[in-house]
Amino acid sequence: MKRPTLEAVAARAGVSRATVSRVVNGQSTVGPEIRDVVMRAVRELGYVPNSAARSLVTQRTDSIALVVSEPPTRVFSDDPMFSTVIRSASVELEAADKQVVLMLSGTAQSHARVERYIASGHVDGVMLISMHGADPLPAAITRMGVPAVSYGRPAVPVALPYVDNDNVGGAEKAVKHLLDRGRRRIATIAGPQDMIGGQDRLTGYRTALRDSDRRSIVAVGDFTRESGAIAMRQLLEDDPQLDAVFIANDLMAIGAIQALRHAGRTVPDDVAIVGFDDIEAARYTDPPLTTVRHPIIEQAAAMVQLLLSLLEGDENAASPVILPTELVVRESA
Repeated sequence: MKRPTLEAVAARAGVSRATVSRVVNGQSTVGPEIRDVVMRAVRELGYVPNSAARSLVTQRTDSIALVVSEPPTRVFSDDPMFSTVIRSASVELEAADKQVVLMLSGTAQSHARVERYIASGHVDGVMLISMHGADPLPAAITRMGVPAVSYGRPAVPVALPYVDNDNVGGAEKAVKHLLDRGRRRIATIAGPQDMIGGQDRLTGYRTALRDSDRRSIVAVGDFTRESGAIAMRQLLEDDPQLDAVFIANDLMAIGAIQALRHAGRTVPDDVAIVGFDDIEAARYTDPPLTTVRHPIIEQAAAMVQLLLSLLEGDENAASPVILPTELVVRESA
């Protein structure tokens, strides 16, 4: 069978081809009665708009790039943050009848490829995830004039709307909880210091300790389970008497608990542990992990809604969105 054309739909509906084109392209200049007639003809004939022709008319592709500034080994690892953000953003975009284009940009070559793809007009907007301090993409995309938002405050000074969670306040809650439990030597395993999440959670830790007589004891990981174990062993060597650790994400906390067990320390009797994120695995560690809930699903959904507002020309959409965090107390502290 031949594919139904705009002309066939127009003949069935008794309207002009231009009217059918305005209806299927979502323009608001057609009255509701005429729109209903046209859509009935579309359904009866099984008409499917030609996406290439439609893009020429609307100047839109209905595709959104989801750019993750990490290598595949990191994105497709045991860190559930990436899969949760990708899944949540995809669900929100699907509800808005948009297509997701997942792009990884963990190397200089992939940065260049992503820039070329976006500059060529293949997508209507861009969402950036897991950016590092030296990442050139935020500035490049801003220069292109393509609507873009960031999952988290950008690490570089660039005019890019973003959605973040209260990293500083969440870390303060975690450390104050340990202080309230009478812990004296409170260390931290911070996240990467070229990422805003790592920087802000370290700031929150130091802020909470500032008014107490405790000193800062800091090791740095890279948000992976292995780095948490390595950093925990380093902390035990540096200060064998430490009795609490705030850890900048749950995966590193899980690695730290394993390192403490191998060192003959019990949690929480010898060392109390508080993580950050509240991933599903936090409920099933031994003991279950006290942590700060980072609203990952809500943050991803808010990021999509912010971008959709930008695409519709909402001038207020440039304001950052900061979501609250919540301390979830379990047995590890």
